[in-house]
Amino acid sequence: MYVSVKGGEAAIENSWRLLAQARRGDPALPELSLDTIAQQMRLAVHRVMTEGSLYDSELAALALKQASGDVIEAVFLLRAYRTTLPRFGYALPLDTGAMHIGRRISAAFKDLPGGQVLGPTPDYTQRLLDFALAADGEMPAPLPAAEPVAAQMPRVLELLNLEGLIEAERPAETGADGAAEPTDLTREPPAFPATRAARLQSLARADEGWLLALGYSTQRGYANNHPFAGEIRMGDVVVEMVPEELGFVIDIGDIRVTECQMINQFSGSREVPPQFTQGYGLAFGECERKAMSMALVDRALRARELGEAAVAPAQDEEFVLSHGDTLESSGFVQHLKLPHYVDFQSELELVRRLRQAHRAEGNAE
Repeated sequence: MYVSVKGGEAAIENSWRLLAQARRGDPALPELSLDTIAQQMRLAVHRVMTEGSLYDSELAALALKQASGDVIEAVFLLRAYRTTLPRFGYALPLDTGAMHIGRRISAAFKDLPGGQVLGPTPDYTQRLLDFALAADGEMPAPLPAAEPVAAQMPRVLELLNLEGLIEAERPAETGADGAAEPTDLTREPPAFPATRAARLQSLARADEGWLLALGYSTQRGYANNHPFAGEIRMGDVVVEMVPEELGFVIDIGDIRVTECQMINQFSGSREVPPQFTQGYGLAFGECERKAMSMALVDRALRARELGEAAVAPAQDEEFVLSHGDTLESSGFVQHLKLPHYVDFQSELELVRRLRQAHRAEGNAE
């Protein structure tokens, strides 16, 4: 806290008021409601939910409003609130194979069982500014009735799995009792080497820009990895859990997620014939770029597991996981704004002494 600033606490309180005024902007303009933010800025809301590890669009919209649109600050606010919530238990693994599809594409196969479902995406737009939006635009024309999407669509990678052309899914790590017990990074500090479950948790919470840069690096040759988007699907999945007091499965609601399965260069050995490998990504809401980047980095981090040389930054587990957390990276950078008067004065005094010794040596020569 800047207690030495003239005015002390009064100055800090005034900075809060100035922040509130700057956040509100011109009072003559209508204030943004949380519903407006959640509906019309949904992708920013979904990113905050993913990196904040809390699926609640209203709270994510509130965090974005409070942070004046600063996504990293909004993630900080949502994570801080998350720590105050009681935990009732753990949900069962999501069955994304039973997803109610809103979008489902593959860059590896043209003709798919169930077809390609483009859904809401800017992929096929020209990326030109739409000035009609600046004039409040018009409501888009209603779409004609479309054929219903299949209730369930087989996974694209199953087409390869039927021929044994892609690696089989490995079972999750097990605990002492033989039951699958993935690490919970919200309760246990990360440890290295990390299990794949722990890595995927960390990647899901990591900053999207960080993952995007690392994923891009793998495509530019900084890892022996050539990816194909095997399947990207977005839609609603059922969340189920087994309360201890009931002892049977109950449905507690639906959430929207984006899932990506990347098909990567093949590997093999004397025992195993050549086959494709894969990377995986899953994020809350419509976070396609995040899920794709996550899948690229997940595959890169499996280098040692697959007998590859880990020589690229994206293959360095400790480097990737230790620097991707939005809160930690933001905190370490922004802490430089806090007073470091004593530290700097000691460094300043050291430089003065070194310069004085340097001059004395020069005079002696």
